[in-house]
Amino acid sequence: MPGPGDRGRAKERPKDTKKALLRLLSYLKPFRWGVVLACVCALIGNLLNLQGPKFAGKAIGAAAAGEGLVDFQLVGYYAGCMLIVYALSNILSFCVSLMMMRISRRVAQKMRRDVFDKMMTLPVGYFDQNQAGDIISRISYDVDVICTSLATDVVQIMTSIVTVVGSLIMMISISPPLVLCMAVTIPMAFTYTRSMGKKTRPRYSRRSAAYGKLNGFVEEMFSGQKTIVAYANEDGVCQKFEKINHEAADAYFDADSLGSTMGPTINFINNLGLALIAFVGSLLFSFGVVGIDNISSFVLYSRKFSGPINEIANIINEIYSALSASERVFKMLDEEEEPADCPNAITLTEVDGNVDMEHVSFGYLPGKTILHDLNLQAKAGQTIAIVGATGAGKTTIINLLMRFYDVQSGKILVDGHEIRGVTMDSLRRSYAMVLQDTWVFQGTIFENIAYGKENATMEEVVAAAKAAHIHNYIMRLPKGYNTIINEDGGNISKGQKQLLTIARAMLYDTQMLILDEATRNVDTATEQQVQVAMRNLMWDKTCFVIAHRLSTIQHADNILVLDHGDVVEQGNHEQLMAAKGMYYKLYASQFA
Repeated sequence: MPGPGDRGRAKERPKDTKKALLRLLSYLKPFRWGVVLACVCALIGNLLNLQGPKFAGKAIGAAAAGEGLVDFQLVGYYAGCMLIVYALSNILSFCVSLMMMRISRRVAQKMRRDVFDKMMTLPVGYFDQNQAGDIISRISYDVDVICTSLATDVVQIMTSIVTVVGSLIMMISISPPLVLCMAVTIPMAFTYTRSMGKKTRPRYSRRSAAYGKLNGFVEEMFSGQKTIVAYANEDGVCQKFEKINHEAADAYFDADSLGSTMGPTINFINNLGLALIAFVGSLLFSFGVVGIDNISSFVLYSRKFSGPINEIANIINEIYSALSASERVFKMLDEEEEPADCPNAITLTEVDGNVDMEHVSFGYLPGKTILHDLNLQAKAGQTIAIVGATGAGKTTIINLLMRFYDVQSGKILVDGHEIRGVTMDSLRRSYAMVLQDTWVFQGTIFENIAYGKENATMEEVVAAAKAAHIHNYIMRLPKGYNTIINEDGGNISKGQKQLLTIARAMLYDTQMLILDEATRNVDTATEQQVQVAMRNLMWDKTCFVIAHRLSTIQHADNILVLDHGDVVEQGNHEQLMAAKGMYYKLYASQFA
């Protein structure tokens, strides 16, 4: 299988920003009427807001028209109009923000559901090659970045466009000559923003990748914390974390330090435009071309015109960050799923348990074959044991039986049916599994044992627990079968978790069973009891057993000895011991 080094490697990301943006906006389609309503409210609010400078100019004109005598009634009227339009504009802006927050929350919910549903369809190989922390980062951090941008940036862009266009129209209506001053600063701001955008977008992509790598490392170290402490390797782990953390911090600084220069630079350009307006406006006023009221209104409109441009320059960094995050999410959504069932796939029912592997060859990586021309026959009710050194291909056989991977040549049959012509669901439901790595979830002990059997009764769960020799332990717990297990099973021992998974497999009504070193975490006395219970409960089932303790497989009907992907010996215990080959040496080494 791919090694650990392959799992942390950064993946290539799509570079089509337009495509990512259109796909991101497609998530808003179910909420289009809410977005339309928000746009209408934003439009009305900004049109009202644009009336403020007009009333301000008229108030200033009313104060200056009387040559020292102020018409306070007229000034008060225009001031009241300003207060009303600004109040209504702010109320509508508040309503727009609330609507977009609700929409973004729904989008986040749908996007996370899509990603999680996608995870359930991905092949096992995807999780072998990608860090768990990086996958979690896409579901949590990246989706949060996207939805925060939808909630805030979309509103700001909508309002900014209306404000810019409306302000420009008002400025043209007041004084076309003064608008020429904006013709100097607008191209400067546009050119600068576009050039900076090309530089910041790849930096935000690297930042997202760096955070994914950081989260992946933290998740791995958290799951292996006891091993780290046991080997007193805290300093070494801290040094590795410091390196990865430094890379993430550098990526963050590299992106944000460059992006943070955009706002001040655009603000400087806008202030330059304001200075030009003041200079040209004073000349026009001296020649009587425009009045002081029009100049005042024009200055306020110029601020409204330049303000949104400055805001857009600031939020464009967040937009690029959201697009980078969306590329990571969409890349996962576009991953190749498990092969679909063939059109005429049959459903396995009433499985007898006859399994044949004919001339099977397989390798996880191109050019690196692990199993070579493997032949195996398991008749219904037989126990097949698979032994061999680490890396010999034992777990690979289990992966192929369950169709976690497909064979590259040869075929596997269950009851005479080639498994690629069988529905994936019915094939996997035909097996019960107990793996090396025990898995329990947060819930009661009853729920964990009954996980694989729908509507399991307490009597059935207790019977399975007694057969797995964990009933007495459960009854000593404060709430018995209603005791809550932590998310990672941290409040019970590994051996107890192993027994729970064995009880779960015993309860699962199947004709075939896979045990991948299923008793490695229990003591010798309990192991012997469990083996007796398993033989009594599963005597009529086809069992595939991977074992390093050869004492546990002496009663197997057939033992396959693997060496570098080849079956070098097979037979029962007595036959292999008499042959004094590789199995004999392995057995002797354990009981020397």
